[in-house]
Amino acid sequence: MPPKSSQSNKLLVQAIQEKVKAFFDDKEGSHDWEHIKRVWKQSIYLHSKEGGNKELIELCALLHDVSDHKYNGGDFELGGKVARQWIIDAGGSEALADQVAFIVPKISFKGAKVEDEGLPLEGLIVRDADRLDAIGAIGIARAFAYGGSKDRPLYNAALKPIMHAKKEEYLDAKSHTINHFYEKLLKIKDRIHTDTAKKLAHSRHQFMEDYLEQFFAEWNVDLD
Repeated sequence: MPPKSSQSNKLLVQAIQEKVKAFFDDKEGSHDWEHIKRVWKQSIYLHSKEGGNKELIELCALLHDVSDHKYNGGDFELGGKVARQWIIDAGGSEALADQVAFIVPKISFKGAKVEDEGLPLEGLIVRDADRLDAIGAIGIARAFAYGGSKDRPLYNAALKPIMHAKKEEYLDAKSHTINHFYEKLLKIKDRIHTDTAKKLAHSRHQFMEDYLEQFFAEWNVDLD
């Protein structure tokens, strides 16, 4: 029979999973429950190769977007506070809730020239899992889904990419979706931390490079 702590940990993860699923089920496609579920599963896989506290990893993966600054009015710290309260409400300890609250606000990409904040292994695993979901075929689909939800054009040659140096500038940026590849997605391969995720990122990055080459070939149609 498994120890009581193991059982309670599984019950806590299950309770958070159910609440997160209900919360994200009706969100737009780039940040919906399917995104959360992929990051959760990818985090579990990375844990199997890299180690760390599995319960902490799962909880951070499930709660990493619970109050994303892109949707909550630009509050970069609120996600951690909401995640902490959800853990407490579900019966988790304050110590565990504090760990989750520390990690969650540091997951999101905040600009090409904004350095990633330091994280323990558990946080690095979740951040890598979230970033893997932002690149490759799924990443391309999510980029255009998000751009469409914000009424952004596919591409505008007159608007050049900007390498944002402050997270507030990155949040407030108004551009087209192709710029998002140069401002974020193509940067991700070199901002992955775990060895396992680095291997996975390579082919996804190449897929985006190939996609952009095809995109511009089709965009620049010669009418002569």
